[in-house]
Amino acid sequence: MRWRPAHPYRIPTGAGGLTSPWFLRTITKARSKMLKWLHSKRAQEAAGPAKLVVGLGNPGRDHATNRHNVGFQVLDRLAKRHDLSFDRIESQASMACGELAGLKVILLKPLTYMNQSGLAVKPAVSQYTTCLEDLLVICDDLDLPLGNIRLRDRGGAGGHKGMRSIISSLGTQSLPRLRIGIGRPGGAPAEKYVLEDFSPDERITMERAFDKAADAVECFLTEGIAAAMNSYN
Repeated sequence: MRWRPAHPYRIPTGAGGLTSPWFLRTITKARSKMLKWLHSKRAQEAAGPAKLVVGLGNPGRDHATNRHNVGFQVLDRLAKRHDLSFDRIESQASMACGELAGLKVILLKPLTYMNQSGLAVKPAVSQYTTCLEDLLVICDDLDLPLGNIRLRDRGGAGGHKGMRSIISSLGTQSLPRLRIGIGRPGGAPAEKYVLEDFSPDERITMERAFDKAADAVECFLTEGIAAAMNSYN
């Protein structure tokens, strides 16, 4: 059966119709072309210099609301505010690409687990940013009181293994970061504490902290790290 150009949507009725090998091959080729076009379109949208906001955490539903995942949770808050979706997987990271305040922005969640975060961050920095001043890393901090936030333009890892991995991968401590306080455990080991969820009372405090952190990220994007530090520290 021949596909006639005058009837682009004509479906063959013989030799199995919709289940014929010819028809299935045609549909498969069309789907492949569409997927390639979509991938190309997304690549074009993300191409060029962009602001890169990295939230640290561990992948998977079991970790979604852990204390250690406040970086992911802030990114979710930002994505919801600006109608962005984490629909792109690249270089061991989940990405949401779009515009915030008129600026090209990539929100990035490493999928490497916390201790190997640098493996996901380094390729994104190389491809999408022109300088480290366009990068902001969001992470939890045991030494800050619950719900407090602090911005810095540089510094060490402070015992945070995800930040340590990023500093090691990029070869510098001169990168902006936003730390969110999760408080110290009363007696439980820190390694166990960070992988637990917030209590209901703590969650109320953290919801306000996530809103403030999202505001601080927006200030960083539009005015830079110095202005964000002055306004939110």
